[in-house]
Amino acid sequence: MVAPHVLLLLPTFSSRSAALLFFRSPAPLSPPARHICRLSPDKNLCWKITSERSEHSLLRVLHFLALRTHASCGPHQMRSGLYELKPLPFTTMHFNSNTKARLTNLIAVSAVLASIFQFGNAQTTKTITVSATASHPVPSTMFGQMFEDISHSGDGGLYAELLQNRAFQLVTPGTPAALAGWGAVNSTIAVIAETSPISSALPNALELTLPSGTVSGVGFVNLGNSGFHIATNTPYKASFSYRFPTSSGFRGNLVVTLQDGVGTVLATNRVPISGSQTTWKQVQVTLSTTLVSGSDENMFGVAVEGQGGAGAIRFAMLSLFPPTFKNRENGMRADIAEALAEMKPSFFRLPGGNNLEGQTVATRWQWNATIGPLVDRPGRMGDWGYINTDGLGLMEYMHWCEDLGMEAIMAIWAGYALGGTSLAEGDLAPYIQQAKDQINFVIGDPSKSDAAAQRAKLGHPAPFPLKYVEVGNEDFFAATSYVYRWHDFVTALQAEFPDIHFIATSDTFNPILSPNPTEYDVHVYQTPTWFAQNSFFYDGFERNGTKYFEGEYAAISTNADNIFGTPEGRLIFPTMQSAAGEAAFMTGLERNGDIVFAASYAPLLGHVANNQWTPNLLAFDAGHVYRSTSYYVQKLFSVNRGDEYLPSTLPDQLGTVFWSVVRNTSAKEIVIKISNVASTEAFLSFVLPFHHVSTTGTLQLLTGNATASNTPTTPNLFAPVTSTISTGQTFNFTAPAVSVSVIIMQAF
Repeated sequence: MVAPHVLLLLPTFSSRSAALLFFRSPAPLSPPARHICRLSPDKNLCWKITSERSEHSLLRVLHFLALRTHASCGPHQMRSGLYELKPLPFTTMHFNSNTKARLTNLIAVSAVLASIFQFGNAQTTKTITVSATASHPVPSTMFGQMFEDISHSGDGGLYAELLQNRAFQLVTPGTPAALAGWGAVNSTIAVIAETSPISSALPNALELTLPSGTVSGVGFVNLGNSGFHIATNTPYKASFSYRFPTSSGFRGNLVVTLQDGVGTVLATNRVPISGSQTTWKQVQVTLSTTLVSGSDENMFGVAVEGQGGAGAIRFAMLSLFPPTFKNRENGMRADIAEALAEMKPSFFRLPGGNNLEGQTVATRWQWNATIGPLVDRPGRMGDWGYINTDGLGLMEYMHWCEDLGMEAIMAIWAGYALGGTSLAEGDLAPYIQQAKDQINFVIGDPSKSDAAAQRAKLGHPAPFPLKYVEVGNEDFFAATSYVYRWHDFVTALQAEFPDIHFIATSDTFNPILSPNPTEYDVHVYQTPTWFAQNSFFYDGFERNGTKYFEGEYAAISTNADNIFGTPEGRLIFPTMQSAAGEAAFMTGLERNGDIVFAASYAPLLGHVANNQWTPNLLAFDAGHVYRSTSYYVQKLFSVNRGDEYLPSTLPDQLGTVFWSVVRNTSAKEIVIKISNVASTEAFLSFVLPFHHVSTTGTLQLLTGNATASNTPTTPNLFAPVTSTISTGQTFNFTAPAVSVSVIIMQAF
């Protein structure tokens, strides 16, 4: 029997202050301690004592624990433990009410407590012996990205469109809200229900009223999604359609500009127009900047100059794009895309997430409403409180996967809406057909499928790769109906697509589903401590052929009693502590790579000024991308994933340091990943069974203040530091406090 481990948080100066004591007891406590405090045990007999009574009462608990511990542990056992408890009369340890005396006594009590908890042996070195024989391959899909349009991660984020409310989708004409993002310049503007809309999908237009006589400087501006960045010597592609509602003799120009926040013109282009243009005409211009803005509070402007009398001009489907990632038309914002590409993700989960489901059946995500010309995409009210333009649609997602060499893990809508509606079984048939069409759009034969023919018409006759399809999202919220929804969807889809793996989204094996799922999607949002304590989460799972996708996970709070609550404990940005906890969990994912085939942090992206969820892997604003501590951990694991897992001495499940060892067979390298979640260093000794081991290796180290973060004001506080360390068949390594380390060396 070992002595209990004790961590004490001293009482504050209030006579009725709360105090906490954490300790591990070899046996349950008897009633005396329960009389003066609240005890909450867990399965490991770790107890948390919370006392809101006086410091005197807390110290009485300490006295009781000292006696209790000596009763259960012999002196020789106490000396061999980390700490020794000595009984002390609590009557000598009370506080006076006088503040000065209380401060003095607190110092004295600190010294007394130091004598209560006497350190035993010095920090020991943990020896880790690595096997030369791999236990399983590291799945090629192990580390990837989960995406849904939340916190403007799509519109206003990864999707490179710079204008807000560009097509007046789903707004009520004539209301101030319909003009979100737009402002008049020396004029009157309004969103109207267009009598001759540019398309059936976009029924609204922006109407600009013109004064009589000579017109100059009359127009409107768009402020973007909380601004947008303008770079110097850069071409920006602007487009829009216009028409005059009635023919007139107007002659003049549309002056298209990029401006900074005070109206300084950074780029301009002129387009001749005529009042006789009563049908929609598209304008495409390039705005090449010669000046650079000092901030990201910039504007896109259209102004009218000319002669011709009073009237109006109407505008529809306005757009502004910077150069995109890999110059894809209608593509991705380059700086965000580059940060995501740096992670070398192996898959991309799309399109969500809750944003797949819709608050109602009618507002669900529908693949066929997100493809083709932008004027044919009506948009939808997203599930996170703002309108999705659907400019980032299924074809754009698949091009994105193609550009990064990722597999798609694609979700289909499966009969449940977030508002609580589950379709009756008899009503599922048209939605099953829509799911078939969605899959055929991605992988079907254009000669056999109309949906696949649409893909070919859009310039991609060859099928995209697709192995995994997720049936719904988080269907543990509607588990009862998921039994028949899963059955009907999967039975029909498997018959047509026998090579696809269909992933279930209910709780694992609850309810029992038929056909039996071969893959489950598991989600967990928890504290950093939970992730460290659950590094062995999957070790006990039965090896019965079922595979698991850790589709969403993140340490989001330090408040275990209210994980999703704010503000108490909820993280705004990932911290070093949260990233280290996640890394500990990820070592377990690698160790269980025989059943865990994929994992992704969530959410992936969040706008710092327009977010519905924190923390996010990458934060961004109009002109910057902020790489978090969790981002660097995901990147460290992904780019150093290896292809074989090598068993080694197991970490202590209740410990604070965790590791995994993988091999890169083609490079003849061993990669050791280490997470130390403790506030003290960890001393490790590695024993490698290889004939040739290089005498030096590369260390990539992420460490720092446990509660600090990379933020917009301190964007580079954390980043991995690369150095050279001594290695060999046996070598020692000291893992810094609260750190994530990756060691790479030649070994074969």
